[in-house]
Amino acid sequence: MSKTTAAKTKASPAVDNAVAPSAAAADTDFMNGYVYILRCGDDSYYVGSTRDIEHRMDQHLAGKGASYTSRRMPVELVFSKECESVSEAWAIERRLHGWSRAKKEALIAGRFDLLPELSRRRGRRGRA
Repeated sequence: MSKTTAAKTKASPAVDNAVAPSAAAADTDFMNGYVYILRCGDDSYYVGSTRDIEHRMDQHLAGKGASYTSRRMPVELVFSKECESVSEAWAIERRLHGWSRAKKEALIAGRFDLLPELSRRRGRRGRA
């Protein structure tokens, strides 16, 4: 599946630190995992993790993935990162869920330099 391969992003050290798993996510499994972001038909983002990115994308594209994405077709893979384990992928997914749209878009665009600033700005709307 060429779309899957094309959307893989080489992470910089800044991204690895920004999306590093918490200490609570001990690597108890030794299978590789993936964390990924889809852009949905309504221009929203879906963040997920999986052991098999090709199979999971086939599910999403067939409308048989998550109920969220099946109601927002079509979907497009815009970011994926291979992880050393499923636990690591899941921990990164949990962290990305808390990110703002702007921060997710910077990650997708490969603008790793913007991630620290976008972290600091969160929640400061409307202040002088």
